[in-house]
Amino acid sequence: MTTIKTLMGAAATLALTAGLAAADAHSSPGLIIDLGGKFDKSFNESAYNGAQRWVEETGGEYAETELANEAQREQTMRRMAERGANPVVVLGFANGSTLDVVAPDYPDTDFVIVDMVVDQPNVKSIVFSEHEGSYLVGMMAAMASETGTVSFVGGMDVPIISKFACGYAQGAKAVNPEMNVIVNMTGTTPTAWNDPVKGAELTKSQISQGSDVVFAAAGGTGIGVLQAAADADILSIGVDSNQNYLHPGEVLTSMIKRVDNAVYDAFTAAAAGELETGISVMGLSNDGVGFALDENNEALVTPEMIAAVEDAKAKIIAGEIVVHDFLSDNTCPAY
Repeated sequence: MTTIKTLMGAAATLALTAGLAAADAHSSPGLIIDLGGKFDKSFNESAYNGAQRWVEETGGEYAETELANEAQREQTMRRMAERGANPVVVLGFANGSTLDVVAPDYPDTDFVIVDMVVDQPNVKSIVFSEHEGSYLVGMMAAMASETGTVSFVGGMDVPIISKFACGYAQGAKAVNPEMNVIVNMTGTTPTAWNDPVKGAELTKSQISQGSDVVFAAAGGTGIGVLQAAADADILSIGVDSNQNYLHPGEVLTSMIKRVDNAVYDAFTAAAAGELETGISVMGLSNDGVGFALDENNEALVTPEMIAAVEDAKAKIIAGEIVVHDFLSDNTCPAY
């Protein structure tokens, strides 16, 4: 089912199964939310929050669809385009190959994909420097660790998640070259994004191996990681959205990935007729990634940590520190 989100949609959502008449009339944007659900407290929810912020600030409207399974990818993109949504914003790297096929069939529709590059003239590709943000939280993990072992739980075992893990390991070992970094992935299918029970099991196993700080980059699975860490009274690190609030005083920080800004900016640019296709990279230099500091974790983050990561951030932006990007060669020098 596709829904229309408007300013009144916070109180009542108008569900349309026959078409997107309101969206068609105004060439409103469309948002296709990836597997795992829009309230995953992570990647998808960040995107949804960006769209809602745009609605609240502009009074605009947009069409929204959540994918329920892999088979819906192509059909959903085509339906959104045929019903007049423009641009069509697609979330997640797994949509890349499908969009590469679909976009040429709708040359008058602009598409935006978050987390993947699709080389088509009517596609804007937004990617993030996750390895840079992960480097910073890896430094914080190493500085907070008392055991000399930190860990990482990824969702689906795909290169982009290894990009998080590798950046994290590099940051931890920049603080202490002897730091032990345990890396586990949840699975090899999309169900790995929404398996909090498995996430908790992996976390418990890592704790048994000495980890006292765990970073989750696993979508909804990460909720189980953070819960298991809190239950064991060790520190965790959230991802994408600011997840510090989930376990106040137990979440060291969150590696924020501003998917919300990516969606908000795409909607805003399109409404102004200024959406530019091509590749856009969101990293430390333009606040595309970073770490979260608020009332929920301020007691955990020492002045020394802040000074160290701010110094590293400046050096990464200046090119004085180069964080290896796993996607460049599918290797990680920190393992």
